[in-house]
Amino acid sequence: MKERFKVIPAVYLILRRDDEVLLLRRANTGYLNGWYSVPAGHHEVDESLTESMAREAKEEIGITIDPKDLRFLHVQHRQKCNDGERIDFYFTTDNFAGEITNAEPDKCDELRWVSIDVLPQNVVPSVRTALEAILSGQLLGEVIEPAAASASAT
Repeated sequence: MKERFKVIPAVYLILRRDDEVLLLRRANTGYLNGWYSVPAGHHEVDESLTESMAREAKEEIGITIDPKDLRFLHVQHRQKCNDGERIDFYFTTDNFAGEITNAEPDKCDELRWVSIDVLPQNVVPSVRTALEAILSGQLLGEVIEPAAASASAT
């Protein structure tokens, strides 16, 4: 029997404050260190997508989110990634408990609110593409990634 095609699922959190979005700068991960992303992580077995997102938010930025309070924004299919194809699910919420903090200083060296209209140059390309799609109301994004550099942005 032919083996079925597999993709790697991940979840991403878009937190907004007026016209700003919360970004974190990757550090010591071996992948795009020095580049900005949003809180994100891998979907795990036996979790719903929203449960994965709530877990990642707690692990990365220290906030507690009830999975029911997450709203779907966008799905992005990324082809030609270094480690296989990916499906990324983007969520948002206005309702969470706790203060936003850098809960993983070993993997993140900065949290920063930035204008959604003036993102830093070094935003992870697929995240930048997703943010642009979300702003234009697109629910589905499909991108083919060039081989991602594991080098630092600095």
